[in-house]
Amino acid sequence: TVDYIKNLNFTYEDVDYLRSLKIFSEDFLQYLSGFHFSGDIYAIPEGTVVFPKEPMLKVIAPIMEAQLVETAILNIINHQSLIATKTSRIVFAANGDGIMEFGLRRAQGPDAGLYGARAAMIGGCVGTSNVLAGQMFDVPVMGTHAHSWIMSFPDEYTAFKTYAEMYPDNCTLLVDTYDTLKSGVPNAIRVFQEFKDAGKPLIKYGIRLDSGDLAYLSKEARKMLDEAGFPEATICASNDLDEFLLPRS
Repeated sequence: TVDYIKNLNFTYEDVDYLRSLKIFSEDFLQYLSGFHFSGDIYAIPEGTVVFPKEPMLKVIAPIMEAQLVETAILNIINHQSLIATKTSRIVFAANGDGIMEFGLRRAQGPDAGLYGARAAMIGGCVGTSNVLAGQMFDVPVMGTHAHSWIMSFPDEYTAFKTYAEMYPDNCTLLVDTYDTLKSGVPNAIRVFQEFKDAGKPLIKYGIRLDSGDLAYLSKEARKMLDEAGFPEATICASNDLDEFLLPRS
């Protein structure tokens, strides 16, 4: 918000377009040509809890300047405070388990995906799958692979093994493409064991569940991983989880 206001100006092209509308006086257009914000902005620190009807930001400026920045400020703050608030509720419901942000493909446009990732990090996420957000805002980037990765190989085992070879230090395998407990988890365990037997145990590895009864599947998968000798393997869950579903998962 601050960067936008500090850099706000009207180019010659902007003013010429407004002139072509034949709505505004020449005095007003000349004013816009030299516009810069001269007021003051007071705001709470990002990440601060704000209760209903409490002001988040105050603008003190000549009324014309305040009107010109009002819409942009509301657009920026309304969206990002919404995402940060929702994230905070989910993080609280997770009770200490890390929450990752994977929302880009469902965001309402590129900017919403980018700044939504930023807002999610402010709300408490431990990382984002949005690599551009990671680069721009210096936040942790993390993620797994898609079902399409599995389906592009002759079989699930080959897909898992290839992925583990590519990312031995950060290997989370999506196990629900075909059958989570009969195929996905056993194939993941097979790959983990093969790397272990070869003297190249995987680092930061685990599985991801993305469909079905996540509470049941996670418990069964945990048993299978532990019995196979991989108690340190993590289990990541996804698929429209929110603060209402998490306590039951």
